[in-house]
Amino acid sequence: MNLILSTHNVTLTKAIEDHIRNRIDKLEHLDRFAIDVRVTLEHDHRKMPERAFACSMRLTMPGPDLFAEDSERDLYAAIDLVTKKVEQQIRKRHSKYKARKHTQAAKTKRRRQEAGL
Repeated sequence: MNLILSTHNVTLTKAIEDHIRNRIDKLEHLDRFAIDVRVTLEHDHRKMPERAFACSMRLTMPGPDLFAEDSERDLYAAIDLVTKKVEQQIRKRHSKYKARKHTQAAKTKRRRQEAGL
């Protein structure tokens, strides 16, 4: 999975980049079909101090892309919350896919049973 990282008024340090890569590796483990991830980090001095850092993440994959954003006082907390939101979206998409497969199988099984009667 490709990582596209952009910042706005934030100095990108090795620690921040490692933290983001660590979180994305966990996402990659959940969905191996993801193509790339675009992370944007922002710091706005004009906003209230409790929501100064913002993080947004777009996960490109077959089908609709997944997107989440959040703002927090701490940059690492914002990254963690955005990653958690995207992880929930991946899990939801996966469970919908599995439910659809099981629904189709149940319908064909019911048809076969009714035809056999």
